[in-house]
Formats: sequence, C-alpha cells, structure tokens
Amino acid sequence: MKRISVLREEVDDWRRIDLRISDALELAQIDDENLRPDLEHELNLIETDIEQRELRAMLSGKYDQGDALLAIHAGAGGVDAQDWAEMLLRMYLRWAENKGYATDILDSSEGEEAGIKSVTIAINGLYAYGYLRSEKGVHRLVRLSQFDAAHRRHTSFALVEVLPQVEDNTEIEINPDDIRVDVFRSSGAGGQNVQKNATAVRITHIPTGMVVTCQNERSQMQNRENAMRVLRSRLLELKEQQQVENMAELRGEYTKAEWGSQIRSYVLHPYQLVKDHRTNYEVGNCQGVLDGNLDGFIESYLRANVGN
Repeated sequence: MKRISVLREEVDDWRRIDLRISDALELAQIDDENLRPDLEHELNLIETDIEQRELRAMLSGKYDQGDALLAIHAGAGGVDAQDWAEMLLRMYLRWAENKGYATDILDSSEGEEAGIKSVTIAINGLYAYGYLRSEKGVHRLVRLSQFDAAHRRHTSFALVEVLPQVEDNTEIEINPDDIRVDVFRSSGAGGQNVQKNATAVRITHIPTGMVVTCQNERSQMQNRENAMRVLRSRLLELKEQQQVENMAELRGEYTKAEWGSQIRSYVLHPYQLVKDHRTNYEVGNCQGVLDGNLDGFIESYLRANVGN
C-alpha cells in the first residue's frame, strides 16, 4: 500500500507540472512584455522541479524509496578521527534537516577527549536510502589539527555505512532463540546524564556473532526496538551480500578505514577543496559541504551509476 501511495503521488505531481507548463504556454502566447519576468521565474521553477524528478527517476533500487540507517565510525587518526566523525554527524544531520527528513540518534559512543567513536542514526523520509547510499565508504579529512600542540597538519579517516531500514515483516525473520539480549546502564557525560537504571540494550545474533547496541532512549523497551531495527537491517545487508549480483548495489565491499581507500577527501589545509574520487566532482566551498550541502555529490554519483 505504501508503494502504491508513493506512485500515485508521483503521477499526481507530474500532472501538476504538465498543467503548469500548459498555463505558462498560454500566457506566453499573449505576447505581453509585462508578463516576461513572471514567465521567466515560473520557467526556472519548472526546470528545477523537473531536474529533481529526473534525479528521483534514477532511484529505482528495491529499497531506494525507503528510510535509511546511517552509521559513522572513527577510523585512523586518533582523537582527530573521532572529532572528524562528529563533524560528519553534524553534516548529515544538517543535510537531512534541509531535506525535511526526520532523524533519530539510536546509539552513540563518545570519544575520550573529543568527538565520537561511532554513532548510528535513523533517517526517515521518502528516498532517504536512495540518496544516502552514495555516501557509504571512507571519508578523509586533511586539516591543521586543533589537538596538536604544534598545530601540524593531520589526516583523519571515518567510515560511513548506509543501510535500508527493514520493516518487521517476513523479509527478515529473526528466531527469538537466535538472539541474546543484555541490558546495562547507558554511558553518558556524567552528572544527570548517567542513567541510574539499566536501560541500554545489547543484542547478540548468535548464528552470525553480530552485536548491536542502543542506549540513547530512556526506555529499555524503546532501546530494544531500535536495536532490533538495526539488527534487521544488518542481517538484510548480510543476506544481500551473499547474493553476488546485489552485493555492489546494496553496500559494496567492506573497506578498512585507512589511507588509500577513501571515496571522498575534504581538504581544509593548505587549500580548500572537497573532491569525490569516484566521480571527480569537486567544490571549493568546504564549509558549505560540512553544513550539509551534499546534493551536488549525490547527483553526480547517481548520474555516474545510471544502469549499474
């Protein structure tokens, strides 16, 4: 039913665009110079709308229309890498906000000095997974380190994983006997943030050894539901990886977060440049990208992979 609703909405949107084009043509035929500014403005809006729908037409994968789970893991680079992971978290939250998507941080692990070691976010909205699957891979940062007393240039890495969210249905069945559930007190920054009750949940999938933790909610039940949601998505990923023809489409080969394996570089020193190494798309406005302006990178990736 959800897919039918989405398709119906798409058809209705195209009909509205067709009507706007017809109305604009009728006004153009009047040949009144006073109408030119309004017609040019409407034409620009129509062209932008059609470009966005052309981009959506590239999102034809099985899970592209659905919600996404995005995980960020600090890689090589120590405290700088953990700070970099937190910068990426902010970037994706800003991007999601600009898209009108709802976000929910399901689990996070703070760094000892700064930043985060890892974080898992649910991003909910139409085509969230389709857009974000272009972001999976290793992201590299080059900058003058604020954590180095000598203020030397450092290179840091973080791994971004993107998974489709899976509904609790028959696509992924989890036998209750195949999981072990442990509860513990959630970690925090101290003081009032430390939970006095054991609300954090760790679920271990015994057949695969897969471990998922969720501790950001105050309710143990909610943390368990979120952990099961992440586990279903990871088991789906594993299932798809085992089917060779779908492996590259869903996630691709798992790569270690280290030098030489990055998909995108963010250079803040000695010059300003963000470059995607898969498409060669690049921009000089690094701050704009870190503020969530990712659409150019996403679009270039989708266009480069049409038909793949």
